[in-house]
Amino acid sequence: MTLMDIRVEDGYPTRIQGEPELLERHDPTVWGSAADGPIDSATLAGHDARGYSNVENLLSRVEVEAYWNDLIRLTGRPQLRGDERVITEPKSDEVRSIFDVHLLSDLVGELVRDPRVLDRARQILGSEVYIHQSRVNYMPGFEGTGFYWHSDFETWHAEDGMPAPRAVSCSIALTDNFAFNGGLMVIPGSHRTFVQCAGGTPRNNYKRSLKAQRAGVPSQDNVSKMAAEHGIEQFTGAAGDALFFDSNVLHGSGNNITPYMRSNIFLVFNSVENPLGQPFSAAEPRPTFIAGRDFTPLTR
Repeated sequence: MTLMDIRVEDGYPTRIQGEPELLERHDPTVWGSAADGPIDSATLAGHDARGYSNVENLLSRVEVEAYWNDLIRLTGRPQLRGDERVITEPKSDEVRSIFDVHLLSDLVGELVRDPRVLDRARQILGSEVYIHQSRVNYMPGFEGTGFYWHSDFETWHAEDGMPAPRAVSCSIALTDNFAFNGGLMVIPGSHRTFVQCAGGTPRNNYKRSLKAQRAGVPSQDNVSKMAAEHGIEQFTGAAGDALFFDSNVLHGSGNNITPYMRSNIFLVFNSVENPLGQPFSAAEPRPTFIAGRDFTPLTR
């Protein structure tokens, strides 16, 4: 299946003129049940309530080393320098992210079909799934810059045409995540509220937003309201641990001024019942290396 021009009613208006509001989410967070996969009922209930769930030791140390070595080889490929899929740090030439990593790395291509990952994504979303986006993130020591608070779904809805927040992200740590090296922060429970953003979407916004997001960020007032209601938690853990989190949960990360790199594989699964259409708040869709439009279900 290829690009589809799907026009649906916009249930999550954003990039508006005027004061952004907090809208109640009207879609489930968890679409499957404990009988549908490896996640037990208590963990599913926690994921539903908080918007995320942790899996310790999803990958073994041996597997982490294999992925790490493979991805380091990717950064050394001369032909990838200058490739639009390779994003560098705003103030240096250090690699920040490589997109479409499941197509560039055979190992990651196998990982998206690994039952430890794929079966959890299917269970949470209650359907067959496809890859919306994949990347490897490198947050180098001393120079790694963070990301401001945002909801991924807000961007995927506005700029990619994702109708509903029926997508889940899997972040697998390749390095130890400490509280001090730019680890991911989340506002638990924020996934139940769609935080509108003000302003329009500049043309080719992705060229700037992948380095430093400006459009599609919530107001400080609304972030403060969400944090006051729900608090803030931070993902820490060993290399090989994974975090599955809802597409609409507010999250962000600070700069890494420590000597310790923080790196992860980031896989986004979208339900095949939630295919992309035309962007809701942008003039044209982003490139397919950012927002995949092959809705063929993943198989093992």
